[in-house]
Amino acid sequence: MSSLFKRPKKKLFGKSEKNIKEPDFLSPSLPENLAFIKQQTGNSPDIIIRTLKTEESPVANFAIVYVDGIVDEAAINDFIFESFMANPHQYEGSPEELLQQLADEGVALGSLKTIHEWNGFFQELMDGNTIILTDGTNQAISASTHGGEHRSVEQPESQVTVRGPRDGFNESIQTNLALVRRRIRNPNLWTESMKIGQRTKTNVTIMYLKGVVNDKIVDEVRSRLNSIDIDTILESGYIEQLIEDQTWTTFPTLYHTERPDAVAGNILEGRIAIFVDGTPFVLIAPAVFIQFFQSVEDYYMRFDIATALRFLRILIFFISIIAPSIYIAGTTFHQEMIPTQLVISIAAQRESVPFPAFVEAVMMEITFEILREAGVRMPRPVGSAISIVGALVIGQAAVQAGIVSPAMVIIVSITAIANFATPSFAIAISARLIRFLFMVIAATFGMYGVILGIIFLTVHLCSLRSFGVPYTSPLAPLSIGNLGDTMIRVPLWTTRRRANLIMKGEQIHGEHMHKPNPPGSREMTIRKKGQGGANET
Repeated sequence: MSSLFKRPKKKLFGKSEKNIKEPDFLSPSLPENLAFIKQQTGNSPDIIIRTLKTEESPVANFAIVYVDGIVDEAAINDFIFESFMANPHQYEGSPEELLQQLADEGVALGSLKTIHEWNGFFQELMDGNTIILTDGTNQAISASTHGGEHRSVEQPESQVTVRGPRDGFNESIQTNLALVRRRIRNPNLWTESMKIGQRTKTNVTIMYLKGVVNDKIVDEVRSRLNSIDIDTILESGYIEQLIEDQTWTTFPTLYHTERPDAVAGNILEGRIAIFVDGTPFVLIAPAVFIQFFQSVEDYYMRFDIATALRFLRILIFFISIIAPSIYIAGTTFHQEMIPTQLVISIAAQRESVPFPAFVEAVMMEITFEILREAGVRMPRPVGSAISIVGALVIGQAAVQAGIVSPAMVIIVSITAIANFATPSFAIAISARLIRFLFMVIAATFGMYGVILGIIFLTVHLCSLRSFGVPYTSPLAPLSIGNLGDTMIRVPLWTTRRRANLIMKGEQIHGEHMHKPNPPGSREMTIRKKGQGGANET
């Protein structure tokens, strides 16, 4: 994979690594152009070349070139071939005029572009467009016909919710952009496209809401994307690793999601979405730590229920990190902190176990990680069965064999379930790695080491940045005015202004927005006021 990150010797699309002089511009001769296309593409069978001729020409003087499988063949047949075949006699004049007539009258497609250079020719061709060439001119026309087979819009698998929309992104960047456009029908929703990857030429698009987003962050995102110099971009994870602020950390500093409503909500909060062609996962920048414990359905339910669930998720995250280390520290160094009956029960269980608590915990954690990976990599019908049966059989057999104690099986199981309950996979896998570090510290220094580990972990989180935004904001540095959508979620009718951490703190509700008042309550209020006025009279 290291070769993928080497800079190519030639930036010109289609040029070989050898120092061979090749034309930069199209030739006026159609046969020469077609021969060069076949040479550069290795005469690949999926590069379709169709030649056509007008009634005034005895030989073919038109050529249509496209890549099979990534174009909309129905559009090519309906709007190019059929329209040309219906009136082949109408195209006459000089080659330039003939090509212009075909563009104006024969191609009933929305987007057309004139091409002179081979760089642009091959780039348009590989983007799924159809190229029209004619003899006698060094110009060509690119018609927008990109399409082909792609996965339909389905329910996202990595972020399942009980309440909310059921559509998710797919691998088509045009479809993904349209899904967000349907939710934010605003002309200020701007997009900027670029191609990244010297070899792959991957389409990357950033989307933001002009007037809400911080322009400095937009400039920073654009600058980092333009500075990427790499051969290959196959997934948004490549982009994430190349533009993140901090490399040496297990915590994600960019948020990724495959839910269009989550992307729309973050854009409305002033964040920037980064779409990468070929992947259903969209990057969100900047990201803060508390954002990874929020779910889109928090905004679809009552604020008190959403707040309780957020506190539960944060508690679950810390359980998944420190539960095994607290057990190791308590049973190894601090038995006096455990109730007497529980200490006696744990001691009786561990009487036949030949290993210390640290080795016991490491063995069980590694075993469970193996089962988890096996369940993910196996085919879906048998993956869950292997995970469940494997965990039950191995856990029961290990206890009966005296290798581990029942209490350790309980601790590891609780830790694993807590890790699965974390909303974001990116933050959950960070907890899986940090857990082993805390176990080592607990086995070495006991509970003092666990406390020091929590302190160093907090300091590390406070030192992180995401495009210049503090990772632990608005908790550190503390911003009281922006605490309404962090660990707690205040009622929507109390939210007067947007948070001013990453966007402009402008008003989002009108001055007359107030607490919901049912019609019956209003009638009672009016009636009481009327009775009061009558009594005064």
